[in-house]
This record gives sequence, structure tokens and C-alpha cells, in this order.
Amino acid sequence: QVHLVESGGGLVQAGGSLRLSCTTPLSIRSILRMGWYRQAPGKQRELVAQITGGGITKYADSVKGRFTISRENAKNTVHLQMNSLEPEDTAVYYCNADAVDGFVLSYWGQGTQVTVSS
Repeated sequence: QVHLVESGGGLVQAGGSLRLSCTTPLSIRSILRMGWYRQAPGKQRELVAQITGGGITKYADSVKGRFTISRENAKNTVHLQMNSLEPEDTAVYYCNADAVDGFVLSYWGQGTQVTVSS
């Protein structure tokens, strides 16, 4: 049973920064991509950023230039550096990993709350 664990959420004022982290027991070699999604109250979950096993990154237009996704392979950890935070960034942020073990499976963390005050 694979369990992803997120950390780093909290309360920050507009213009501030937070760094989210996600640790996975999955083998780095088996991971196709890891990413961050977010879901605000009453809204659908959306992709924020992702990074493939080959290091290719993708960002939502709304966070491009403000957020950066990165990996620490030795620690099986992915980070999301969030700068210039806005109240619209307030949401629960979820870590995601797609991995291959004969077939592709998606794994999710339980989420970490990010609240940006104005």
C-alpha cells in the first residue's frame, strides 16, 4: 500500500512564499511523473505543476512564473516552491505520482492546506 505524504502548507499573506514537499516510497525509476494539484472550496481539482521522470515540467497558466516544481531523487521527494502568492491560490494542494509496475497506477496524498490572506 503506497502512501504519499505532503507537508509545508500553512497561512501566508499575499505576496509571500511557501514550499510544499511530497515524499513517496515509490522507486524513482518507476515514476513516470509527479505533480501537484489543488482544489479550492466548491471548485474542481486542477493541475498546478508536474515534472516527468525525464525532468520535463508543465505549469498551469495561472501559476506560471510564480511556482516552481523540483525533485530530490535521493530522497524520493518533490517540491513546489510557491512565490508571490495570491488569495486565489488558496486551496488544498495534493501530491500526485504516476508510476509503472507492469501497468500505470496513480497515487495521491491526503492534501495540505494553503491559505493566502489579503
